[in-house]
Amino acid sequence: MDKVLITGGCGFIGRALTAELLDAGYDVRVFDSLVEQVHEAGAPELPAQVEVQTGDMRDAAAVKKALDGVNGVFHLAAEVGVGQSMYEITRYVGANELGTAVLLEAMIDRPIRRIVVASSMSIYGEGRYVDASGASYNNIRRKARDIAAGQWELHDAQGLPLRPMATDEEKQPDLASIYALNKYAQERASLIFGDTYETDAVALRLFNVFGPGQALSNPYTGVLANFASRIASGERPTIFEDGQQQRDFVHVRDVARAFRLAFEKPEAAGHAINIGSGQAYSIERVARILAEAMGKPDLRPEIMRKARAGDIRNCFADISKARELLGYQPRYRLEDTVGELADWVATQTVIDRGAEMRRHLEQRGLVK
Repeated sequence: MDKVLITGGCGFIGRALTAELLDAGYDVRVFDSLVEQVHEAGAPELPAQVEVQTGDMRDAAAVKKALDGVNGVFHLAAEVGVGQSMYEITRYVGANELGTAVLLEAMIDRPIRRIVVASSMSIYGEGRYVDASGASYNNIRRKARDIAAGQWELHDAQGLPLRPMATDEEKQPDLASIYALNKYAQERASLIFGDTYETDAVALRLFNVFGPGQALSNPYTGVLANFASRIASGERPTIFEDGQQQRDFVHVRDVARAFRLAFEKPEAAGHAINIGSGQAYSIERVARILAEAMGKPDLRPEIMRKARAGDIRNCFADISKARELLGYQPRYRLEDTVGELADWVATQTVIDRGAEMRRHLEQRGLVK
């Protein structure tokens, strides 16, 4: 039986991965710092057979202890939040980049056969686009003056609209936030380590993960959890820009299965792989679907018509590589499982901090 370590294992994805690995017969150890912003209610309850160690990823002694006796690592520990990363820069770089460096250094000379690291779709910046002639645009950004004028979509040099396409792993990264920079550093450091030492490495570029168990009181978590917090509190979901920006939403159980497959499939070694649903959803549509599922269809989203620093317009996943290398196929569509999320939210005590998040961003000039 493989004994594996999950860093950040008390988090939303970490708990789902723990369940997936236990079902598959793995012996699981969890390492987590239990950051208050995420774990306001304290440590979550995990199955009795799971060994839990607490500590900071930057603490070399604690990380070395967590690695004792394991032969596989799932590295999920990270500070998460595009907006927050733009002003709590030291915190994000320290936890995400330095924490990963401490982990990799501690792995040298240990019999660990594979590390699977959580990367992010945020590294792409804007996704792929094509123009009316079919020509591809793989590294394009919106201009600040266009955003200020409320021109949200991307256009070619002649001012004609570009059409968003599914983004594959060959798309050149374009790092638009400190968080994106952190995730790319985590990914590349892990893959470089795998090339250098006798440890396979795989990076999973996660798109927007949703499902029961997200931290509803953390305003920098996933957009669906933010919407759920607002709706449960009787408030309208807040949406930046015009609400027509498109994202890919993937269920946490699909993500957990993808991590297990990335650990088990020999052909995945050395690769960065998209994990999403392969579907594109407008943010406004998602807010309306969730409000309906939560029995509050009249709480129509508040469209801000303002842009947030570090945000991109469109990005959704091409998952062909995940299908080929992992045998991955998403099983839980947003439309079919949002009711499950709504039922779970109804059992939770929710503190909506969406307005607090907006205030923090606006005070620093990060919403325009």
